[in-house]
Amino acid sequence: MATCVVLALTGFSTGRGHGHSSHSGGGGGCSSSGQDHDTSSSTGGASGSRYHDYDDDDDYTDATSGGSGSSGSSTALQDATVQLVDCATPSRAYATVEVDNPNPTGGRFTVTVDFLDAGSDKVEERTEDAYVAGHATTTVQVDLSAPGLAAKVDHCNPEPYAPAN
Repeated sequence: MATCVVLALTGFSTGRGHGHSSHSGGGGGCSSSGQDHDTSSSTGGASGSRYHDYDDDDDYTDATSGGSGSSGSSTALQDATVQLVDCATPSRAYATVEVDNPNPTGGRFTVTVDFLDAGSDKVEERTEDAYVAGHATTTVQVDLSAPGLAAKVDHCNPEPYAPAN
């Protein structure tokens, strides 16, 4: 009985009210014999909580679930990992990295490499987009903007993770 008083004071209603219920009635209240405890949704309560019916598509969204309506956007992909294979040399104006996709589906990833001089000052930062198949590793070449910069490069530092794009 105390529950009925609290619920009545907060304005909470156990009635259905959004039209998905197949039974008539719909008054709320605290009756224990006439309540229908199926998965139809009801809203209300002082906390603003919402109970969802998972069998209807009209009012349930969950950004963390893939769901049947998933667009497969790259934001759902985990970042790929990046490892340096070779850095630029005076005769080779690019770095080579391996990009490992941990996802079951392929995706495009942005690889970033810092080309550094002997004092670890940045000569240039370059990015390269690459497609990597699901659960695969791809070798990617990241070019300097001009071949003349290769003579200034002492070592390379790739970003350890390549975000999906």
